[in-house]
Amino acid sequence: MDSFVFSTTGQIFFRPGASTEIGSLLGGRVGGRVLVITDPGLRKLGLCEPALNSLQSAGIAVTVFDRVEPDPSLSTAMSAVELGREKAITGVIGFGGGSSLDVAKLVALICGSNEEIEEAWGVGNAKGPRLPLVLVPTTAGTGSEVTPVSIITVSGDEKRGVSSPILLPDVAILDADLTLGLPPHVTAATGIDAMVHAIESFTSKNANNNPLSKMLARSALALLGANIERAVEVGSDRPARGAMLLGSMLAGQAFANSPVAAVHALAYPIGGSFHVPHGLSNTLVLPHVLRFNAPVAAGAYAAIAADAFPHLVAMQDEAERCSAFIDNLAGLSAKLGLQQRLRDVGVRQEDVGGLARDAMKQTRLLVNNPRDLNETDALAIYQSAW
Repeated sequence: MDSFVFSTTGQIFFRPGASTEIGSLLGGRVGGRVLVITDPGLRKLGLCEPALNSLQSAGIAVTVFDRVEPDPSLSTAMSAVELGREKAITGVIGFGGGSSLDVAKLVALICGSNEEIEEAWGVGNAKGPRLPLVLVPTTAGTGSEVTPVSIITVSGDEKRGVSSPILLPDVAILDADLTLGLPPHVTAATGIDAMVHAIESFTSKNANNNPLSKMLARSALALLGANIERAVEVGSDRPARGAMLLGSMLAGQAFANSPVAAVHALAYPIGGSFHVPHGLSNTLVLPHVLRFNAPVAAGAYAAIAADAFPHLVAMQDEAERCSAFIDNLAGLSAKLGLQQRLRDVGVRQEDVGGLARDAMKQTRLLVNNPRDLNETDALAIYQSAW
């Protein structure tokens, strides 16, 4: 058996209402002055208030940064850093979707170490130390609460990542009640995103692909496949919401150690250039990337097909089961009401060449793809998705 390293968040609280007890759950682990990082929509909805009240009741001084936008910019992240420095914070809490959690990771790193962000980009370059970090997801998709990655939009539409075990938080709080109000289209897109994490982790060519990640990926697919339609159709179903949140976290643990690949690499330029939500960007290219990979990954796709779609267990032929798996994923996103073509989100046919060029910049992801992929291949995938 090959050697591997498996890292994850230090402690995980999973129960409805846990976020309202955050002050008592954390004890003294974040110190006396915390910066809570969230977005204006959640703040306006009042979703943060019970958690903020709990922190204050525990004697913790709270400063809120609520200006995180989708696909957060470097300037936004650095504004949060400056506020953190001004308030001499002793800990950071990210509360929200993947964007808020990504900013929180970066703020904890820079406020804790004072290192230059330009030196931290990439894999394993962040030196640390960081401040105590707690993440509270409000969507079931990114798994960011258990991953060592922060993705930020830098100049123009380019996305860059900091990837280091230093970014893994000390505590993750998974409260399904926070996801009950998610609109159907957000539930659908983030849920497919989590499924992509599991699929790409399972088939990753990364040297650290390991038995734990594979096991977690399969468990995640089973939970997500069994509950995503119910969560979209009946958003108030707490068991379905909880299953989605747990599935998202398991997929996050999987790809945090066995990283994702070409689906994400091709999705990032769509989000960056056309401001398409990340989960939907993944959805749009998913079946097309999997069909490209099928000549070398059919066995792996066939192995996990029935995890997500149990009725496929009856199919014995590997190639047929692989093809059915891909078709079922495409059919699922359509059934959930998500857009199916790049043209549906404002991408013109003449734009696909630029997308292919930009996708080639995502080298840290492309190296994990089970099949080597060049710019000509990326162009063909985008054209098939258009």
